[in-house]
Amino acid sequence: MKAVRFHEYGGPLTVDEVPTPKPGPGQVLVEVAGSSFNPVDVAIRQGLFSVALPHTPGADVSGLRDGEPVFGFLPFTADGSAAEYVVAPADLLAPAPTNIPLADAAAVPAVALTAWQGITEHASMKAGQRVLINGGGGGVGGYAIQFAKRLGAVVIATASARSTSAVQALGADQIVDYTVADVASSVEPVDVVFNLVRTDEAATAALLGLVKPGGVAVTATAPWPSSDTVRTVQMGVESRADELAEIARLIDAGEIKVDVYERHPLADLEKVYERGAAGDLRGKVVITPR
Repeated sequence: MKAVRFHEYGGPLTVDEVPTPKPGPGQVLVEVAGSSFNPVDVAIRQGLFSVALPHTPGADVSGLRDGEPVFGFLPFTADGSAAEYVVAPADLLAPAPTNIPLADAAAVPAVALTAWQGITEHASMKAGQRVLINGGGGGVGGYAIQFAKRLGAVVIATASARSTSAVQALGADQIVDYTVADVASSVEPVDVVFNLVRTDEAATAALLGLVKPGGVAVTATAPWPSSDTVRTVQMGVESRADELAEIARLIDAGEIKVDVYERHPLADLEKVYERGAAGDLRGKVVITPR
């Protein structure tokens, strides 16, 4: 089978011919329909996480397990889905949504789970609350907007001009263009801040200052400074098949939109990495092995 691999940290991505992997205990073989790019892939390739080399990237997967469409969020340190086949822990896979192309389902797991856990679990959003999603134009931000709106929240999102129309279509009530306006001075106090952007110390403190006493500040990036009045959370995403199954149900019900920015074959993954590292990708990019 064909698989994309890097053979050393910082080395090039090559499309190699390799044996089809064999599942071990608790694993299943998935015929890959789609993989996707996540910014953490760049960090893994740079050696910020330890992986066995050569390494096949791709934590998101959609495809066929024994002929049944599934999708899931795979461990970052194992060989991933940028290949024609991948072995996956069986308990991390959920039935894939059926009203979108199977390959596009690979755009969902990592980002949607991050948004779901950030909004519903860590922030415990409630109807009528105001939330600032810092990074509304990214892959996680798009789902966070939709999950917060579904819970009845008032959503303020940051986005650049190129993402404004997409963010508005997802339901944001107010959009702040961070390239021309200061976010902290453009937003009235909120109940929740969900930070998805790597911010410096001053910007992080300014975001925390927008949260009302008794509110919640959740970050998937830089840690918050200490606070006596705001509950602060630094989160990491967990792979949960039951939550993916619920997200798939919402997609099939038409309650959640799946936004795919671009689709590329395996051979284009090097270019996708370059553009991702340069910040030239608005949302999710799907990689298709066939």
